Amino acid sequence: MKSYQVIRRQIILENFETLASIGIHEHERAAPQRLVFNIVLTVDTACPEQDHIEEVLDYDFLRTGIIELIEARHYNLQESLCRDIVDLCFSRAQVSAVEVSSRKTDVYEDCAAIGYRIEAHRTEQ
Repeated sequence: MKSYQVIRRQIILENFETLASIGIHEHERAAPQRLVFNIVLTVDTACPEQDHIEEVLDYDFLRTGIIELIEARHYNLQESLCRDIVDLCFSRAQVSAVEVSSRKTDVYEDCAAIGYRIEAHRTEQ
C-alpha cells in the first residue's frame, strides 16, 4: 500500500535552445537569434501503472511543435511566440496549466538574457 498522495504531475522542458527569426529591429530580422525556452506543463494524467507511454502524455509534441512554430514564420515579439506555445500546450486535453518562458541570450552584453514568461491554466468551456 502506498503511503503518499500525488498532488501534481508536471512535464518539464528545460533550457531548450534553438535559433529563431524574432525581433522588431532590422538587425534582428537579418539573422536568427538564439532563444532558450523553459516550459512546465501540469498534466491531468495518472501516474503510470504499467510503465507504458499510452498511460501518460507523450511530451515529444512539445519540442517538435515549438520548432514547427519557429520555422513557420518570423515573430516580432517573444510575447507572441510564447502565446502560440501556450496554445500548442493546451491543444492536448491532458494539460491543465502551463508556464512558458523564453529568453534572448545575445541581446545585451551586460546581462545573461532578456525574456518573457507567461503562466496560464485551462478554464471550463
